[in-house]
Amino acid sequence: MNDTLESTDITRLSVDNKEIILVGTAHISQRSVDIVSEAIVAEAPDTVCVELDEQRYEALVNAPDWEALDLKQIIRNKQTTFLVARLALMAFQKRMSNYTGVKPGAEMLAAVQKADELGAEIVLADRDIRTTLLRAWRKTPFMKKAGLISMLFMGMFETQEVDEESLEDLRESHNIGEMLDSMGESLPSIKGVLVDERDVFMSDAIRKAPGDKVLAVIGAAHKRGIIEHLNMPQKDATAIEEIEVIPEKTLASKVIPWILPLIVIGVFIAGFIYGDQKALERAALAWFLVNGILGGLGALIAFGHPLTVIATFFAAPFTSLNPTVGAGMVAALVQTFVASPKVRDLEDIGEDITEASGWWKNRLSRVLLVFIGANLGSMVGTYASFYWLKDVL
Repeated sequence: MNDTLESTDITRLSVDNKEIILVGTAHISQRSVDIVSEAIVAEAPDTVCVELDEQRYEALVNAPDWEALDLKQIIRNKQTTFLVARLALMAFQKRMSNYTGVKPGAEMLAAVQKADELGAEIVLADRDIRTTLLRAWRKTPFMKKAGLISMLFMGMFETQEVDEESLEDLRESHNIGEMLDSMGESLPSIKGVLVDERDVFMSDAIRKAPGDKVLAVIGAAHKRGIIEHLNMPQKDATAIEEIEVIPEKTLASKVIPWILPLIVIGVFIAGFIYGDQKALERAALAWFLVNGILGGLGALIAFGHPLTVIATFFAAPFTSLNPTVGAGMVAALVQTFVASPKVRDLEDIGEDITEASGWWKNRLSRVLLVFIGANLGSMVGTYASFYWLKDVL
């Protein structure tokens, strides 16, 4: 391999009498695919570690089976938000890959295939993606979660083009370092879970990988941290176990959703006992109409079926008083029953969601938009209703 390749993309370490070769990559770069393939062939390692967990490995090796998706069960299990996040991330990756013509994770797939050809052992070195996402969500302060959601949805419609030259710059360690430092300042909890904890986890997996020569294919953003941890004494088992635990919901996250409903119920009870009955009647009617109309409007904007809009109108005033069942959950279930995604929608979801209009065109993503729209509309309606509720007391 040439000197430039050695200096910019590959780092060699000697750890515990073992040679470890780290290959830093960009996930949609053809250059990274070529570097990984060349490195594995040239080095002939005993083991190849890849930045994948079991779930992402299966999705990469075997195309996602959207036809097996049980949408109704996902909604009932309150996993709709994570499905939205998954599709948003997929849309961003798909759009970026369209600029370079390289499928996201192609370099990891190349690593797996080359390792298999050479008879090298394969180690899935990354932490379970569900653990990572849940830790990130639950460790993010309540006030910063809205910003996190905004960033996710802005990424869905990102239009900045990328090419091999910009990806080459991205892999440079000083550029990566600056971005990570900036992320650490603005969203320390997110960087801690998505980057720092995974650096610890993957460095441990790489260190424990069998064989005298181990080659690890990792995203360039993780290279600096993994090198630091590999140059330190090995972490004890407890330290690794701690970052594999999904934190329990905080007391605040359990209590806060109930505060507003309890205030509303308390106002109605107090108004019934001590307040003006006419004002109470006006407030009750306003609560029903404002919640229902705005919740239904949210479903309508998402191109929900007429029956979905009607169901949302009648459900929103009641679901607003019960945080365990949101208006979006009702709306999404009804939409799934009356306008169930077709086979074509499931087959084309990956392509459709790369364009904003595709989210409304595809029946699967439209269910998710209905979920979001109904929830947002009902939430706005709840706050707007306080204009009439204040007159009750």
